Amino acid sequence: MTEVVAQDSERARRWRLLLGPAAECVGGLSEDDQRRDGALTGLYGGGAPPEGTGGGGSEGKRSAGLGSSAPVLHRWLGDVRKYFPTSVVQVMQRDAVDKLGLRQLLLEPELLSSVEPDVSLVGTLVSLSSAIPARTRDTARAVVRKVVEDIERRLADRLVAAVRGAVDHGRRTRRPRPSDVDWPTTIKANLRHYQPEQRTLVVENLLGRKRRNRSAALRDVVLLVDQSGSMAESVVYSAVMGASLASLKSIDTKLVVFDTEVADLTETLDDPVDLLFSTQLGGGTDINRAVAYGQSLVTRPTDTVMVLISDLYEGGVAHELQRRVRELVASGVTLVVLLALSDSGTPAYDHELAAKLTALGAPAFACTPDRFPDLLATALRREDVATWAEQSGIPVGR
Repeated sequence: MTEVVAQDSERARRWRLLLGPAAECVGGLSEDDQRRDGALTGLYGGGAPPEGTGGGGSEGKRSAGLGSSAPVLHRWLGDVRKYFPTSVVQVMQRDAVDKLGLRQLLLEPELLSSVEPDVSLVGTLVSLSSAIPARTRDTARAVVRKVVEDIERRLADRLVAAVRGAVDHGRRTRRPRPSDVDWPTTIKANLRHYQPEQRTLVVENLLGRKRRNRSAALRDVVLLVDQSGSMAESVVYSAVMGASLASLKSIDTKLVVFDTEVADLTETLDDPVDLLFSTQLGGGTDINRAVAYGQSLVTRPTDTVMVLISDLYEGGVAHELQRRVRELVASGVTLVVLLALSDSGTPAYDHELAAKLTALGAPAFACTPDRFPDLLATALRREDVATWAEQSGIPVGR
């Protein structure tokens, strides 16, 4: 009986938090839950949290409003971080910025230091970079660097290992130097010559790999990244991935961002934070112009992987874009179109153009950052990327 009462009480508590102050008849709230309710009410209804407790007003319908002052928002952010898990905090912060037009308040260093850093916040800061005052720049860069380092901890090692496994070795040979013999493979290949009486393995064929010229890259990777406003999260992940790839001698990495203009940011790949603040999020899109520039970077087509990251809303010449894609694929370039490189799922995109590019041999699909290492390794091995995507449960060109 006690357990049933407890379950009913918890159910009433959740309904009260969900419905807001207008549903006070559902049940009372503890002091902590009043703070939670105040944080939710401040963003999703009832006006700004009252001074002191953070509790929301109880009258009227929910209508978002945190007030316009930095102190009120600072207090609200503190309550949100204290009473909600990080994943919920990030959602509420995004809603506050998007719904309440609080972008300018993020330019205050005291407020910015109170925010829970995430990829969405980095996108917002990068889009505001030209407006960030001098007093806030160091704080903004510190927030961006924290998110970049978190992404690197999660993904950089996996990306490097996947790429090295795909390309960082020489070609197999049956006449290796002694130091280049692949002994496990050699033993396995010669087991049929084992002499049990003498307990001896007769090796007829040595297997190994020719040493490659370590001063030369084995593959070229060109990342073409759409920096229109809807692609902010993809830009952040692309910058970090590009920097990780640039650390590999076996890969010659180029990173190009574009809107209606094209900017080659390859020279800033050593620092993804500098790279991000070099982008200009927002504006139109000319994919054809970007692909034309990418095409000019190709010097050895069969050893080149080009990744176009865009939602494919083309502001340029679509039929010219298709012609260039056809030429690149015919020349031997492995061309992949990522509709997004983000954790946010498949975005809105031009379905018709995605289907046409897929039919031309440039499979188009969305990819989460944790899958990108395997995707790139598949492309570098010259395996069928569309098949990899389908086997991974990712719809292609639809």
